[in-house]
Amino acid sequence: MKSRNISFFIAVILTLAATIFVSPYSYSKPPKNPKNIILFIGDGMGVAQVYAAMSVSDNTLVFRQFPYSGFSITNSANDYTTDSAAGGTAIACGVKTNNGMIGVAPDGTPVPSIIEIAHQKGLATGVLSTSAITHATPASFVAHNSGRGNYEDIALDFLRGTADVFIGGGENHFKARKDGKDLTSDLAAEGYDVVYTLDQLKASGSQKIAGLLAKEHMPTALEGREGVLEEMVRKAVTTLSQDKDGFFLMVEGSMIDWGAHDNNLEYTNAETIDLDKAIGVAMDFARKDGNTLIVVTADHETGGLTIPGKDPKTNTLNVNFSTKGHTGVMVPVFSFGPGAEEFSGINDNTFFLDRFLKLLKIKK
Repeated sequence: MKSRNISFFIAVILTLAATIFVSPYSYSKPPKNPKNIILFIGDGMGVAQVYAAMSVSDNTLVFRQFPYSGFSITNSANDYTTDSAAGGTAIACGVKTNNGMIGVAPDGTPVPSIIEIAHQKGLATGVLSTSAITHATPASFVAHNSGRGNYEDIALDFLRGTADVFIGGGENHFKARKDGKDLTSDLAAEGYDVVYTLDQLKASGSQKIAGLLAKEHMPTALEGREGVLEEMVRKAVTTLSQDKDGFFLMVEGSMIDWGAHDNNLEYTNAETIDLDKAIGVAMDFARKDGNTLIVVTADHETGGLTIPGKDPKTNTLNVNFSTKGHTGVMVPVFSFGPGAEEFSGINDNTFFLDRFLKLLKIKK
């Protein structure tokens, strides 16, 4: 009798344990392929930038909740060390190009991005950035130009409508143009709700939104932008998820790069933590939805950041920056949700497009 009771007791304990110790998204068996994909790019965000933010944050960062991780090799077609244009193009379009080039091969031939392909296949699409929306990384998903600085030409590419929702800075590139055109009128004619403030963004009920929240770039997190990226992600996900065919959303935390260029750890940490909070919004959606893949990576590392130590009394880090430019080191890749295992290991930065298409069951 005692043996039977012990066996029953063990069975109960194991049952309870099985209900408690589950993977982050195993509340039901996750589908093999996602319906939605949310890609976060921390511009300039290497492993050291992530760990520095983790080391000083008062809260446990969402980064630690990703069950899969890997690395991305970032060199461009013409340089061991990439810039954001070539790095963004590799991720978005699956090809190596020269530094300074947007959405084109080294010979200038346009190459389609995941946003354009997804749009063509009927998925809803979105591009968000804390910089001007015409800046290198977001532009890589929408535009085709041999010069990353041709902002007004890049703005014209947004009129093609491949991004149903785009939010960032860059109003001047649409309105205060050398050619005198007001592209916001054209956007409105194409069905976009053009908004200029966070309140207007929140209030929009449109399925097509052009959010131009700053004349050029948005303020830094330390200057008052804290929490805005979270709201941008929340609005984009709410809007795009109404499409029954699914969606693809790219979100860039632009200014991690800028803080590292300045060798300013406080700036860099604030931007990394701000991006992490935005990832948290997506994670909340993905947990409830069960059909959403989240991938977080970087286009390159900036600053050559290392962390020799930390003062536990003051919670301050002892850090070194080796450059005010970019470096050629590998950058991290974190993934969560159906298909997340596809992003582990060491891969070239051109691998993202093939993985996205495979998981969305889209043929090139």
